[in-house]
Amino acid sequence: MPDPFDVFLSSPAVWQHTVYFGSSDGNIYALDVAAGHVRWTFHTGDVVHASPAIANGVVYIGSWDSYFYALDAVTGILKWRFKGGVDPDIHNQVGFQSSAAIVDGVVYVGCRDAQLYALDAQTGRKKWSFDNKGSWVVGSPAVRDGRVYFATSDSHRIWALDTTAGKPVFEIPTRAFSFSSPALAQTWLYVGNWDGTVAAVDLTTGNVGWTWATAASRAHAAQYTQKDGTINFDTDPNVEPFYDIMLTRIDREYALGGIAASPVLSNGVLYVASVDGNLYALK
Repeated sequence: MPDPFDVFLSSPAVWQHTVYFGSSDGNIYALDVAAGHVRWTFHTGDVVHASPAIANGVVYIGSWDSYFYALDAVTGILKWRFKGGVDPDIHNQVGFQSSAAIVDGVVYVGCRDAQLYALDAQTGRKKWSFDNKGSWVVGSPAVRDGRVYFATSDSHRIWALDTTAGKPVFEIPTRAFSFSSPALAQTWLYVGNWDGTVAAVDLTTGNVGWTWATAASRAHAAQYTQKDGTINFDTDPNVEPFYDIMLTRIDREYALGGIAASPVLSNGVLYVASVDGNLYALK
């Protein structure tokens, strides 16, 4: 069993009386749902914060070791692995934090190497990739009707690509990082941002239909955002820049009630969790 001090940021998936999840100890676990006995473990080279996706008896999951894995769900034996980009200098632009979407034999998954990948589910061969020019893709993509939708971090974008070749259909600028996975419902896409807002995109037009802000965002937007609505990360120039910027970023994103979780729609109500400590229900 995992050490009690290991961190579990991977959401579990259940298939055939077995629960699957990743751990910060670098392992992927498969447990019997009735008794919690370990059926198998698979060790990767780094933490596993992505959540597993299961299709046709295969577990698909990535690790921060730069590899994306396909494992036999019954035995845990490796079927294939795909290597993403590496970053030997600062270990920042590397690793799969995104969870995968599997549709029509294709695995769609984002990576911290700034790529959105489309992989053959049987072989792991890359069909195409879309370059986000240094911007992480840590949220999980959503796929429907020949399009794949995802959001980015540094470049502040919501993208729609065609699934055949990965060509852009439309892009929408946002005002902050987005770690949230998009939710699809009818002709709408919903995604959260670290500035404490939710954007609702009309998929028939490719335009934002409306935005909504958390209570914390409404209260502190004037103080912590610039004229264009982006978060103001200006810091004291006399303080060591990297760490000061990181601390300022975290402080202001939390003060604005940032939304890192993915929205969920049920019976006409959109549920959104925020770091301001509230769960919101929107019509």
